[in-house]
Amino acid sequence: MTQVLGVVKEGKLIPEDLWIKFVNRLENDFDNLETNQERAKRELARVIVEAVKKRVVPKFGILFSGGVDSSLIAFVAKQLKCSFTCYTVGIEGSDDIAWAKKVANEYGFNLKYKMLSLYEFENVLKNVVKLLNDVDIVKVSVGSVLYAAVKLALANNDNVLFGGLGSEEIFAGYQRHQDALGNNNFEALHKECWNGLKQMWGRDLARDFTIAKALGLDLRTPFLDKDLIKIAMNVHPMFKLDKQNKKIILREAAEFIGLKKEFAWRKKQAAQYGSNFVNGIEKLAKKNGFKMKKEYLMSLLR
Repeated sequence: MTQVLGVVKEGKLIPEDLWIKFVNRLENDFDNLETNQERAKRELARVIVEAVKKRVVPKFGILFSGGVDSSLIAFVAKQLKCSFTCYTVGIEGSDDIAWAKKVANEYGFNLKYKMLSLYEFENVLKNVVKLLNDVDIVKVSVGSVLYAAVKLALANNDNVLFGGLGSEEIFAGYQRHQDALGNNNFEALHKECWNGLKQMWGRDLARDFTIAKALGLDLRTPFLDKDLIKIAMNVHPMFKLDKQNKKIILREAAEFIGLKKEFAWRKKQAAQYGSNFVNGIEKLAKKNGFKMKKEYLMSLLR
């Protein structure tokens, strides 16, 4: 059974309206947020460790990009003396594989990675497009990262996989959060974080649940822990985002927990870019005689 907090009941994906109700019950207003940065950092560090701890099993995997989210999950798991393996996928030129090796080497994480050939990547794409019945480039490319990593994990007898889903929403990691902030409109930014959480069902959760369920994987998402959402969304957004950095308070909490600054402050790369899968789709489109990536993906549905 796939474990995505608030989304799964008895092994089935709950309807979108129930997910929105779940988020609505947690939603707070802007007027009484935590404005003590040190206290916010310490409280976040505590609840992040707890969110990982309550989800661990004797043996599991971590979807690992070498970014702050997955590096922090792995670092906490190591502190908790867990038995886990990090899984990273990409094609030639993948920054995620380079960073994953660097972080794993620093902390002695057990890392398994796969540099897919274009042929292997095309097979992954075919499966993901058909599973999702969708040709949206972001959904397919991000879904392909999960699909390929799950296959790697299952080949190593890991059917529980931790992922960082939800972190971007609660810590303001997307460009739309920057757009909402505008000229220091922190209330709009706070609202956008909540709106993003509500919209996750259609954008992220349905995609990842479909892939995980089809492959028989138990997906665990500590950043969607109810208590972590509450604490993170009680932090004033001035500690999450500025003109230079995103997810500031998470990075500070990661350093407080013990993650090295170099890894805590790695600039965000979305999964489709860190894996270099978007570039792979473009190469395959050209190779198969298509001018547009979407046209190529549509051909895989037939």
